[in-house]
Amino acid sequence: MKTKIAVFLAALTGITVLSVTASPETVVRADLQQQGLKVATFAGGCFWCTEAGFEKLPGVREAVSGYAGGQKADPTYQEVSSGSTGHTESVQVYYDPEVITYAGLLQSLWRQMDPTDGKGSFVDRGNQYRPAVFYHNEQQHLIAQQSMAELAASGRYSKPLATELTKLTRFYPAEDYHQDYYKRNPLRYKYYRFRSGRDQYLEKTWGDDLHPDFTQFGRGQQQAATSKMVSSQETGTTNRYSQFKKPSEQQLRSQLTELQYEVTQEDATERAFQNEYWDEKRQGIYVDIVSGEPLFSSKDKFKSGTGWPSFTRPINHSAVSEHTDTKFFITRTEVRSQYADSHLGHLFSDGPQPTGLRYCINSAALRFIPREEMATEGYGELLSLFSE
Repeated sequence: MKTKIAVFLAALTGITVLSVTASPETVVRADLQQQGLKVATFAGGCFWCTEAGFEKLPGVREAVSGYAGGQKADPTYQEVSSGSTGHTESVQVYYDPEVITYAGLLQSLWRQMDPTDGKGSFVDRGNQYRPAVFYHNEQQHLIAQQSMAELAASGRYSKPLATELTKLTRFYPAEDYHQDYYKRNPLRYKYYRFRSGRDQYLEKTWGDDLHPDFTQFGRGQQQAATSKMVSSQETGTTNRYSQFKKPSEQQLRSQLTELQYEVTQEDATERAFQNEYWDEKRQGIYVDIVSGEPLFSSKDKFKSGTGWPSFTRPINHSAVSEHTDTKFFITRTEVRSQYADSHLGHLFSDGPQPTGLRYCINSAALRFIPREEMATEGYGELLSLFSE
């Protein structure tokens, strides 16, 4: 449809529509993540429109048009638009979490497309224009689930939601000529957008609520939203640690072994296969060595072959925090405990289902409490983790 409109414009205005070949310039944005920005990936139909919508938000540094959700590696626009690759036109958003939250981005997404149309987007039909939320980690997954549940219950739509919610496996930036299309080709873009019926639909659906302050969504509520989506066994226990005060350096050095101090306070990494819990098979929980806050359960521990304790998820997603780590000239996701701020390890996306995540954790940052000792150690309410 976009090609047809471009041809029509050529006849109408005399503008020549060129066949453009993408330059070899890459659109890799690792530098943005190094600046402390977070990344999110969405599909809302035509990526020209979705990119434009996100780039206008406060806190969004850049949005990149591309392809996600399919099987073909390094697809071209022609391949994706044919509908044969399984990919859908998508946008990767780089944003400042201090200005706008992931929940705020979702609220913007709902106001940019029709989440009930799983077979296309307005005039663009086919699987390559289906709406989707591609979450990067379990926290995004839970927040998206909550946001979609609230949207479905709002009564705003007469049809059920048909927006795909799936873990991102790979995002491929689109050709350079698609990036910032709304800026480079404003006439063609505005004509396409008007003819698509997108704006007319959004104004009818949202009315005066179409353009709120998106920074209000999720601010101070994100943890609460996450908690609503986790089971009751993940509530309450960590609250007692909210008043925890980190000991002084001198106290920590006397309290911890040299290795424990280096790992938790200086971000060191212990030796693989030569640490206390990499092969621990007993039932129980793993708590922060400094504060005692519960972090991981043996129910979520798996044999990763890496030589470090590996988990598919924490006991409570609010008990750990994620940070961009650019040491050693690579970008990784560091995991720290919420209250003691101990360096725990790193998070990777090569774990088993159901989360697809691998929390690779240093034994030196943990203390293991066997199931039979949890009650006497003060963690009795977490015994429900192991109920049949």
